[in-house]
Amino acid sequence: MEIKDNELLRQFEIITSTGLVAIEYSIQERKLFLTKFCSNKNEDEVLHLEFIIQVLQIAEDRKLKVVPTHAKFISFFRKNRKYRSLLPPGLMI
Repeated sequence: MEIKDNELLRQFEIITSTGLVAIEYSIQERKLFLTKFCSNKNEDEVLHLEFIIQVLQIAEDRKLKVVPTHAKFISFFRKNRKYRSLLPPGLMI
């Protein structure tokens, strides 16, 4: 899976057979705010989870803390406790 970081539109993107899947973000004070998940017509949950994991790996490589603001990301952090180390101090989900 090749993820493109479109800095102009502030989103991570992948192209699938059904179209574009994107995660919109904002970066402030060394924190990556995940604000929106745009899947268009793609309903492949396995692909969505793999995409989120890859984006979290990018955040970890860039030494950013992650603040989930969209319901899909919040539920991901609730189900996957091993990624909670990426949350900033004081943020409990």
